[in-house]
Amino acid sequence: MATMNISLSDKQKAFIEEDVRDGGYVSTSDYMRDLVRQRQREKAEQTLRELIAEGLASGPAVPMEPDFFDKAKDRLEAKMATKVAEE
Repeated sequence: MATMNISLSDKQKAFIEEDVRDGGYVSTSDYMRDLVRQRQREKAEQTLRELIAEGLASGPAVPMEPDFFDKAKDRLEAKMATKVAEE
């Protein structure tokens, strides 16, 4: 596991130490890892919201043929085979 040193004001350090005690964390490192995980979840949720909005703004859904993905896979495999043969 990697380590990181950070500088905090005395007030920030006291706040974290109190939060560690009150929040049932094992250590300050445990507390900081939890904060990072929370922020990662927030960013992932924001990305998902943006992708959903983009999808909704792209217009109505268009029906596809049942074998659409099979054909797309076949085209990709053929393209990759051609590229490998050229090398």
